[in-house]
Amino acid sequence: MNTTEVIAFVLGILNVTLVVRRSIWNYPFGIAMVSLYAVVFAEARLYSDMLLQFFFVVVNAYGWISWARHRAATGVVVVESMTRNERWHWTLATTAIAIIWGGLMHRFTDASLPWWDAAVAAASIAAQWLLARRKWENWVLWIAVDIGSIGLYLVKELWLTALLYLVFLLLAAWGLVDWRRRVTA
Repeated sequence: MNTTEVIAFVLGILNVTLVVRRSIWNYPFGIAMVSLYAVVFAEARLYSDMLLQFFFVVVNAYGWISWARHRAATGVVVVESMTRNERWHWTLATTAIAIIWGGLMHRFTDASLPWWDAAVAAASIAAQWLLARRKWENWVLWIAVDIGSIGLYLVKELWLTALLYLVFLLLAAWGLVDWRRRVTA
């Protein structure tokens, strides 16, 4: 555990708490957190997670713009639902990305736990994209990501980050319940 990980941990708690509450102010905290986690994961040789943080910066910026455009007259972010067909396509695409990315990391890098790391990264990409699009289903993926991440970070002895993902798991359960109640269509 180092100072960078501690600061990223605190920013992560703030970020996800604000996401659950549907506050647009989650995005500055999210961008700062993922920037710091890029360093933490590079040091741990979790290259899929490291690269994922750069994706998160871009998608957080997109989400910030998207949420600003889609707030209701009250200023609250409107929550939507996916169709059954969309859920099926997202599942297939996420699985394919995890398999392809894991294979590339396994073959061309010295990545630690490349398949596990790639699966977490692929599911995180899908979850973050769905979050930016205000789909309640993002929380189902985040719950899966959090469970997978806790184990991964415990194995890599990133104790504080594993604890963060345990907190994320609890927040994701809260987010799932709250966002499901607020679906507009």
